[in-house]
Amino acid sequence: MDDTQIGAVTGAGAINALNWKLPENLHWSFQHMADFLPTAEIPRGSATPSELPVALRNLDLVLAPSSIPGAPLVTVGSIMATTHTDAWMVSHRGTVITEQYFGQMNEDSSHLLMSMSKSLIGAVAGSLCDSGVLDPDAQITDYIPELADSGYAGARVRHLLDMCSGIDFSENYLDPLSGIRRMSEAIGWAPTSTPGPTGMYPFLKTLQRKTAHGGVFEYRSCETDMLGWVCEAASGTAMPQLMSEVLWSKLGSESDATICIDQYGTGTFDGGINATLRDMARFGAVFLNEGLSLTGERVLSEDWITQTLEGDPDSRDAFAASPGDYRMPGGMYRNQMWFPSPGNDVVLCMGIHGQMVYINRPAQMVAVKLSSWPLPQDPIKLYATLGAFDSIAAALIVEAQTAPENA
Repeated sequence: MDDTQIGAVTGAGAINALNWKLPENLHWSFQHMADFLPTAEIPRGSATPSELPVALRNLDLVLAPSSIPGAPLVTVGSIMATTHTDAWMVSHRGTVITEQYFGQMNEDSSHLLMSMSKSLIGAVAGSLCDSGVLDPDAQITDYIPELADSGYAGARVRHLLDMCSGIDFSENYLDPLSGIRRMSEAIGWAPTSTPGPTGMYPFLKTLQRKTAHGGVFEYRSCETDMLGWVCEAASGTAMPQLMSEVLWSKLGSESDATICIDQYGTGTFDGGINATLRDMARFGAVFLNEGLSLTGERVLSEDWITQTLEGDPDSRDAFAASPGDYRMPGGMYRNQMWFPSPGNDVVLCMGIHGQMVYINRPAQMVAVKLSSWPLPQDPIKLYATLGAFDSIAAALIVEAQTAPENA
């Protein structure tokens, strides 16, 4: 038996590639992915980390709406205490005003981002579009000709960025026959239940089209994995090094990130990146600073930020017509980012089991929450978290409006 099968021994027993997703193991496994699955390093580079000034305040007593209709207001502290929080922080105008860690997690801990990884891949694609290496209007087969006979034939890069291809893929995490489960088995993230392809790219080649490309939004992790493949093909560089060059080294990151890889060394682009709480706050700041990092270095062009925030004329219609129940009326999905409401005041990166980067532009606030919810999806915990961050942002806006210099 090799080290992967032996796994790590904790108070819960041996945690390995077969049982790491059990609810009782998540708090530990999300912080120790490299102990039982293969990973590759995303170097932060040699630049000095960007400063994150600290002026801590107690935000626990801020009142927020309950996620249960008709229930009384609750405190932000109680929301964090009841949503399996591993760590959370809030940065206001570049200054950290709260930063809390729970259990074994600390400021140096790297945590699995789950689908917040998608937003990082979207930023890599944005950088390649900015430099002319990638054309969002080009067909996927322009970069990967071997997909000419696959379900992705005829799809464009833009369809991947906005998750509006016509690919047949179910994101039902609890269905053992769903697309997401079959992909997890293919890359070694779950025990194999039925024969199938081995590896991410062999799996993606098997996907079939169910509707015309360019239709309604439908959340599918395979879209990000295909986008990552296109980025690698267009640039000629594997994702760990590519992300380091165009994103991670430019953020002023203080820690290397890592990405889980399959049996052939291909990254799990849709949900396999691991990073620290602080470095994800640095990523969120790029969308407050018109594409600049906290060091002042250009990460994404102003044009990419603008068209991310504005979307296409039909982006919100495509979102509204989606077959999924996203409970975000008036929202949209654009460039691997979520917009939960009309307008672009709030932008989200989200991952299952409670991962979130919350960007509130009017409040000049970035909040990050890393969690280990027992279930992949939990609307009560999700909307409690959103309500907590919305309430903090509202308080910061009122505070700024009533400050002496604004009187």
